[in-house]
Amino acid sequence: MEFETKYITPDIKLSLFTGRLFKTEVMFEHHMLVWFISGETKIIQADVTYTFNAGDIFLIPRNQLATVINYPKDGKPHQAVAMHLTKERLKDFYSRHKTTGKLLALQKIYLFSKHPLLQSCLSSLVPYFELGESLPPDIASIKIEEAISILRSIDKTVDGLLANFEEPGKINLAEFMERNYMFNMTLDRFGYLTGRSLATLRRDFKKAFNTTPQKWLTKKRLQLAHYHIAQNQRKPIDVYLEVGFENLSHFSYAFKNQFGYSPNELVEKSNVAGILRT
Repeated sequence: MEFETKYITPDIKLSLFTGRLFKTEVMFEHHMLVWFISGETKIIQADVTYTFNAGDIFLIPRNQLATVINYPKDGKPHQAVAMHLTKERLKDFYSRHKTTGKLLALQKIYLFSKHPLLQSCLSSLVPYFELGESLPPDIASIKIEEAISILRSIDKTVDGLLANFEEPGKINLAEFMERNYMFNMTLDRFGYLTGRSLATLRRDFKKAFNTTPQKWLTKKRLQLAHYHIAQNQRKPIDVYLEVGFENLSHFSYAFKNQFGYSPNELVEKSNVAGILRT
């Protein structure tokens, strides 16, 4: 089995991936605290790309679109411990603790590279995975509260994220789609994040772009891929996942259908153009 997930509670898991790479489009329902044990992860958001390696610890906000690509590295599999910080648990925590600062949901990934307190908290969970036993509920609550308390002590802005329980409201559809079209999410998900039902999303999309969501998304993703290949000299195999396609063959077919030449032909043209410019 290339991908395996072990749970010691519904909110604490260890993931192990031994294949060449694993890619997924995600929108986490809950905030997720991750301790990276080995391998490499690339997290691509609308306007920033993060690369994480062994020892890195990071907090991913809920309701954020991202492409996640996991790789093995240095002969070791991709392995990470993840802790879900659910709204229910956070509401209980903040009913007993006063927040600091403004409750503004800072839409970023919080990085705590190799922080000793967080690493100690999360590494203490590993023996439970090795034993293959569930973590007693009282110990699980203690460990999650410990993690929340450590986060608050080392980043005074994190309450703005963790203590904010609002759901997405209706926002400008065109602006949102222009920023997030590269994420291969269902239309239901896009609708939820823009505060719309699926029917309303389709109606508003027609008004904004005068076409269907599927046609518009495919065209925008192909244009982005064309830019990466032609201007940044990137290889098609390194691009297709990041722009929202599931496999290379479908990407190549759609690319040639759109532009009249294949991604590899564009690579050759770009290489020739580069030589002529030098």
